[in-house]
Amino acid sequence: MGTSPAIVMILFVAVGCFMAYPEAVTAKHTGITRHYTFNIKLKNTTRLCHTKSIVTVNGKFPGPRVITREGDRLVVKVVNHVPNNISIHWHGVRQLRSGWADGPSYIMQCPVQTGHSYVYNFTITGQRGTLFWHAHISWLRATVYGPLIILPRRNESYPFVKPYKEVPILFREWFNADPEAVINQSLQTGGGPNVSDAYTFNGLPGPLYNCSAKDTYKLKVKPGKTYLLRLINAALNDELFFSIAGHSLTVVEADAVYVKPFETNVLMITPGQTTNVLLKTKPKAPNATFLMLARPYATGMGTFDNTTVAGILEYETPSSSLKNRPLLKPGLPAINATNFVANFTSKFRSLATAKFPANVPQKVDKKFFFTVGLGTKPCPKNQTCQGPTNTTKFAAAMNNISFALPRTALLQSHFFSQYSKGVYTTDFPAFPLIPFNYTGTPPNNTLVNNGTKLVVIPFNTSVELVLQDTSILGAESHPLHLHGYNFYVVGQGFGNFDPENDPPKFNLVDPVERNTVVVPSGGWVAIRFQADNPGVWLMHCHFDVHQSWGLGMAWMVLDGELPNQKLPPPPSDLPKC
Repeated sequence: MGTSPAIVMILFVAVGCFMAYPEAVTAKHTGITRHYTFNIKLKNTTRLCHTKSIVTVNGKFPGPRVITREGDRLVVKVVNHVPNNISIHWHGVRQLRSGWADGPSYIMQCPVQTGHSYVYNFTITGQRGTLFWHAHISWLRATVYGPLIILPRRNESYPFVKPYKEVPILFREWFNADPEAVINQSLQTGGGPNVSDAYTFNGLPGPLYNCSAKDTYKLKVKPGKTYLLRLINAALNDELFFSIAGHSLTVVEADAVYVKPFETNVLMITPGQTTNVLLKTKPKAPNATFLMLARPYATGMGTFDNTTVAGILEYETPSSSLKNRPLLKPGLPAINATNFVANFTSKFRSLATAKFPANVPQKVDKKFFFTVGLGTKPCPKNQTCQGPTNTTKFAAAMNNISFALPRTALLQSHFFSQYSKGVYTTDFPAFPLIPFNYTGTPPNNTLVNNGTKLVVIPFNTSVELVLQDTSILGAESHPLHLHGYNFYVVGQGFGNFDPENDPPKFNLVDPVERNTVVVPSGGWVAIRFQADNPGVWLMHCHFDVHQSWGLGMAWMVLDGELPNQKLPPPPSDLPKC
């Protein structure tokens, strides 16, 4: 019996709707399931009059926007068509009992090899706001990245004025060279990596660079409207100041958590952080065009890309009135304006309301103190290196342990415990083994120890962690990102942390809740979190150069006693090493 033309047409329309609107599937009372496909493919791309083949998702640079709602399930099939191994990290997603979908290569999974695929399957639980996704292997996130927009549940509103329009703006470097070659050369020679050639807004360097005027990001606005700018620092190695000439910005969210609103003319966003701001346009279109600028905040002793990216904020008016408009430029702090950064970061506070509480642990089960900074490794025999001396290579460490990636995934090794022997050890030190004057005169011996060492904590442990910068090879700001968790930033300061006098000053009422925190240059920061998510969770510096040099460690959170406190088995298509 044949199928009627009417039924065929209905099926055709249904399939077309599914392809056009990935959310239109599998409705549930808690949310819906949204399907995406990420084809990892090479794409010739030109910036600064330089054309090269880059790794992309679906041929897009930056990558596609992933839009979901709180309570939805995301199912993303990643298909690898390039020679490089790949994995995708959903930066800032809590991944409650879904650690198999977190993405960092050799931590949660083995990477997806050429010609293979993997389905990331996870639910957005208790989160709404701006996050992002990026490759999490070597330096591939230089081109493999994109926004992850989590809208509130349907019929839920923002705790601020409803914006007329929402606009994601991603900050990123551009390298004329292949970023993989850049980091490979650095690791081989032991020296610092070559710096980027430009910064970009949404992949566009803008008019301040040679041969780049046509690649300028333009934000066209209407007078008398409120815009929500979703700012994402997806840069590899650079903290950035950001400002728009003639306009103030109201900060309303950080790392997908609402904050008490505050107004500022300049923001500093570190790699791994997101900040939502409200931009209220002028009541009438002014006779001017406004530059938006970003340039680095830099504190280390190494070289950095000391350039500025420019975009244009332009009021929509009749084309005849665009002529002879003055171009206004904002002011930005000095490159090393550490006091400005400390003052700016101290303004972030949780809403701490009944609907959006600040559930900061009031009592602490376990306290940890980690030093964070650079160090050295010996140069191999019969080789001259380009580190601090010609006999050493640059390295980085926490508590003087430089993290060594294993050859198989830590979470797999942990889950199938018979394979854990020889992959990792569980003796990461809770405190520095040899205390010293961390921000004073550095010790003569700067050599680090290598190891794949984890901290093991029982389920639901309340943790307090102090992260202390050191002056070894120069004090420097470090953005620390914790996978699988948000945490509360309860205190920060300059100099050495004082365990007697600093804790009484901790904010346990409305501290900001984040997934990435800046360890101040020459200072410390204290965080607290509840270890309620079983698995193996990476914590690392979000400067990729420091992560490549070993600035990271991992937390192993054991299963709880109840079924909903245990990590489920891995999916059948989990990649193999």
